[in-house]
Amino acid sequence: MDYMTLKEASSIWGISPRMINYYCTADRIAGAVKMGTVWLIPKDAKKPIDGRTKPGRWREHE
Repeated sequence: MDYMTLKEASSIWGISPRMINYYCTADRIAGAVKMGTVWLIPKDAKKPIDGRTKPGRWREHE
């Protein structure tokens, strides 16, 4: 299985690496694995929905 780092996922999904770190810690990204101090995210993983806003309130969710 191919993996990407937080920085690579950040550039693809358009969110900060810290937010992706929160998603990994909360098990919101399926298949994310922590190897030492680095999170590895599957390349085919989908961006989790941001739960801080209601859908359609300020922007549409993907």
